[in-house]
This record gives sequence, structure tokens and C-alpha cells, in this order.
Amino acid sequence: MNYLLFPPIAFIILLAASFILAIFLSKLLSSRHADSIGKGKPYACGEDVPVPMVQPDYSQFFQFALFFTIMHVVALILTTVPKESLKSLGIAVTYLLGAVIGLLILFRRDS
Repeated sequence: MNYLLFPPIAFIILLAASFILAIFLSKLLSSRHADSIGKGKPYACGEDVPVPMVQPDYSQFFQFALFFTIMHVVALILTTVPKESLKSLGIAVTYLLGAVIGLLILFRRDS
């Protein structure tokens, strides 16, 4: 058997290779440009731009993340439903209707 193809072992090998590559590249890059002027400043086409304090707002992100989660689970359920049984098809349609109702609630407009 080829043990390198097992997902946990392949993940550990790739994770170790990524860490080794990151350490090597950070040593390579930090030694060459350690004392550059304006290294930490934002690039703005040569102009001196004051750095604003950014306040990210993730309120819209969570709605879309939940939307994509629901849609991926619905796609997974609908593609794995056996088509021979009418009962399992009914369960899938019920699940799909529940997901649509959940999405309507998620994106409802407050008047």
C-alpha cells in the first residue's frame, strides 16, 4: 500500500514542506531588505498618504458565508439522494424547501 496517498499523512507532509519553505523564504527576504526606507508604508504611486485607521465591518460577510454554507449543504444532500426511492426524494424536496425558507429569512428586508 502507498501510505503517502492517505490524506492525513499527505497533509502532514505538505504542512511540513510549507513550513520549511516559509522559513527559508523569510530568511532569504528579510536579510536582503532589512533596512529599506518606507518598508512598512503603503504604496500610493509615490505620494505620501496618511495611513487611516481601518475599521473592517464584517456584518455583510456573515450573511454571505451562511448563504454559501446552506447552498453547499443543499447541493451535497441533493446530489447524494438515491433516485430509486420516492420517500428519499420527498425528504430531499422537504430539505430543499427548508433551505429556501431559511435563505428567505436570512435575506429578508426590514421595512
